[in-house]
Amino acid sequence: MNAIVHSLILGGQKSGKSRLAEQRAAAWLAAAPGHRTTLVATALAGDAEMAERIARHQADRAARVPGLATLEEPADLAGAIARHSAPGHLLVVDCLTLWLTQRLMPLHGPGLDDAALEAEAARLLRALQQAPGPVLWVSNEIGLGISPLGREVRRFLDALGLLHQQIAAHCGLVQLMVAGIALTVKGPA
Repeated sequence: MNAIVHSLILGGQKSGKSRLAEQRAAAWLAAAPGHRTTLVATALAGDAEMAERIARHQADRAARVPGLATLEEPADLAGAIARHSAPGHLLVVDCLTLWLTQRLMPLHGPGLDDAALEAEAARLLRALQQAPGPVLWVSNEIGLGISPLGREVRRFLDALGLLHQQIAAHCGLVQLMVAGIALTVKGPA
C-alpha cells in the first residue's frame, strides 16, 4: 500500500476484517521510515460490556501494531479525515457501521433525518476524495440476509448499503472477509 489507494474491508461479525486492517497498518508502517498510521475509532461505550470490549481491542491493537496511534472522534468522521489525512499517513477508520449507527440511532437524543444523513454522507465522501493520504475503511456487511420487519432497521440497512457503494466507488481496493479469508471484490489481489 505504498501508493495512495483508498481501501474498504467489509465482512461479518468476527470475520477478520479488523485484523486485516491491522496487518495493513503494520505493513504501511514497515514500508517506509516516515510512514505514520492512525486508527480513527468510532465506537462509543453505551454499557459496561462495550466499554470492556473497547478496552480489550485497544490493548490487543497496541500489542499487534506498535506505533498505531488512536484517535477517538466518533461523530465528526469527515472532519477527522480532513484534519488528519496527510501524505505518508494512513488513516484506518474502524468502523463505518458503528459511525452510521450513532448517526441514525444515537445513545442520547434523536438521530439524523434523511436530509441530514445525505448531507453528512456527502461531506464524508468529499473528505475522502480530498484526502492527501490513504484511508482504509472497515465496515460490517450486514445486508446479505432477509429484510427485517422493522422500519428503523430497514432504514439503517438501506443507508449502510448505499454508504458502502459510495465509499467503494472511491476505493481502489475493496475486499470481503469470509471466515478470516480476504476475497478481493475490486482492485489488485
